[in-house]
Formats: sequence, C-alpha cells, structure tokens
Amino acid sequence: MTEGGLGRGRITELNVYPLKSGGGTSLERAEMTPRGLRYDREFMLITPEGAHLSQREVPRMALMRPAYDGEKLVVEVADPALALTPFVHEPRAEGPAHDVTVHRKPCRGVDQGDEAAEWFSGLLGLECRLVRFPDGDTRPTGRGGGEVAYADGYPLLVISQESLDDLNSRLAEPLPMNRFRPNLVIEGWGRPFGEDHVRRMRVGGVEIEVVKPCGRCVLTTVDQDAGVRTREPLRTLAKFRNIGKEILFGQNAIPRTTGEIALGDEVEILETAEPPA
Repeated sequence: MTEGGLGRGRITELNVYPLKSGGGTSLERAEMTPRGLRYDREFMLITPEGAHLSQREVPRMALMRPAYDGEKLVVEVADPALALTPFVHEPRAEGPAHDVTVHRKPCRGVDQGDEAAEWFSGLLGLECRLVRFPDGDTRPTGRGGGEVAYADGYPLLVISQESLDDLNSRLAEPLPMNRFRPNLVIEGWGRPFGEDHVRRMRVGGVEIEVVKPCGRCVLTTVDQDAGVRTREPLRTLAKFRNIGKEILFGQNAIPRTTGEIALGDEVEILETAEPPA
C-alpha cells in the first residue's frame, strides 16, 4: 500500500474539453500546462450578452464532439438525425475581443467570426457566438494560486474509478464516467473516494496539488450521449455525499509542475489530506 493506506493508482483516462460544455476528447498522452491539459476549455460559446453557454441551460451541447490540435478546431455532432457537415475552423488569435463572463466572473474572448456563430446558432437553435481565450490572458483560480482558461474554477478535475464504482453500486442503472467530465481518472487506490485523502501527487514527472472538493450541479444529470437531462446521479449522491451543504464527487486540482503524462502512468502520493467533513 502507498502512503495513507491507498493502493498504487494509475491513470486510466485522460480527457480534454476544447470547447466548454461540449463533449470530451480522450487522449493517450497529454501535455500538462499551468492551466491544466493543453487546449482544455480554450473555446466557449456565449450569449449576445457575453455570458457563457452551458449544458446546464442547453443539454444538447453534450452532443458536440470537438477536437483541437492547436491548428484546427473540428466539431462533429453525435446525432444521426442531423445530417450536419462537421464544423472545421482555423482559430483566430487576433480580432474583436468581447467582454464575457464565466459564472458572472469577467474575462475576455476573441470572436471567431460570423461563420462560426451561424453554425453553432443553427445547431443549438439560439443566438450565440464562438470565442477563444486570448493569448497572454490569465484567470486565477478561486484558491490555490492556479490559473485557468474557460474552466469553471480549476484546471483539473480528478476522480477515481473506485468512486464511480461505489456510486454505480447504489444506482438502478450504472452511469459512465463521462457524466462527471473529469480530466484525470485514476484506478487502483483500492477504496472509493481515495481522491479525498490526497493532497499532493506525482503523475509521470508532473506534480499536482488537490485543492478543493468538487461540488456537483445539474450538469451531471445530462446524458452525454443523448443530450437530455435525467434525474440521476444527484438524487442518489445527495443521500451519501452531501457534505458541508454541497454534493461532492471528485476533486479540483492544480498542476504545480508541467510536462507530459500518459495513460498507464503510476500515481505517486506525495502528501495525504484529511477528507472533507
């Protein structure tokens, strides 16, 4: 066993979300930057007023399947009823910049043009525009001294497979991990919610600090394959993970060093923590 009585964990999923509230892209290897996995939440859809759009209000956003390699953003739609040609876009680093908000917190976004706005507005049935996080800008995390692009508050979300297994043992129908939209999935710690007991860890050569439990919202009830809202898992989670007036599942984390990580990398626990009370 490792420090804190946890087994030897390893990385079993690496997920990046290039377009905020779109689907995830599964990776075999990823570059860890100060803002988390490279290209995570680099693009965002906004209302005419500049507020970010989310699956919380528009569950159909789950059907968007973005991929981004730093040169082209490609968005496919996982709905066979829609014969949509994938959206292919060369990002604009310069151009008109909007004042935008993420959960009412101000930041900026470089407008990606009318063609992008028309494509996404037609897909979602509402007026919106696509923006990109400006080069050189930063957004601070709520605590811990980290930085993010358009992520809600922290650059990394860490969940163990054992935590999902425990939840699924309580549900009538098991749910996939994509309901929770993690960046890092770890397996092998040997107990549910092992992530609650970790303060600092090393993955490959990258050190990561766990800074805050993740309070879950209605977005977890959106079926990521159908783009519709359901009743679970919040109803069940509220029965045993309602801690400090929040429903907790997963841990927010900040990278303290940078480098490459990969599936199968061992997770070395450097410092343990007291679980949330």
